[in-house]
Amino acid sequence: MLFLAVSALDKMKAVPPRIWLYVAGALIGFIVFVLVLQRLARVNKLILGIVAVVTCALLFFNWVYNRNEPAFLTPLVDRIAPFFPTRGAYAQSQQTLPTGDKSKPKPAKQQANQQQPPPSHVY
Repeated sequence: MLFLAVSALDKMKAVPPRIWLYVAGALIGFIVFVLVLQRLARVNKLILGIVAVVTCALLFFNWVYNRNEPAFLTPLVDRIAPFFPTRGAYAQSQQTLPTGDKSKPKPAKQQANQQQPPPSHVY
């Protein structure tokens, strides 16, 4: 029965190469993460705090503007979003007249070579 046993090496050969790439990437990522944490431990805490707050604020404003926040933050962003600009609101405001009169459409420019209709109805 010993000849039927599969060795660990045979099992590892059956694993697709893409999995080994993911494992290597995770290992390298973990090593980089530990090295970064060691470097950050030596940094002035005030500067580190300011950089962290600015980074989090930029990320949050990006979420609010593009509305691509994580699902668990949607209720919070729904309450805060009306106070900040969003991409949809900006596009909508660009289609209205600068005077704010939304009832009148913008007049279409006519080509110079087209004949102008006679002014039959002057208001």
